[in-house]
Amino acid sequence: MEMPRTSAGDRPARTVQEAVEQLREALREVGIILPSLRIDPVSGAHGDPYALVDLGRCNLGVASRLAAALRGAGGDA
Repeated sequence: MEMPRTSAGDRPARTVQEAVEQLREALREVGIILPSLRIDPVSGAHGDPYALVDLGRCNLGVASRLAAALRGAGGDA
């Protein structure tokens, strides 16, 4: 299944920073803000091309909106 692309992501991200920014914008477009969204400091410390994205923590309301947004996009949340 191909993932839908966001307005900031007309192409797949080439760096972890691009991926984080595309994800941040896509979430913002559906009214979700993950304040702790960032590049994982351990795996991203050395420019690892497979650095992890740390989604951080969120409260119950944000988690519920995130699940609803994923369901609306055809995800299996």
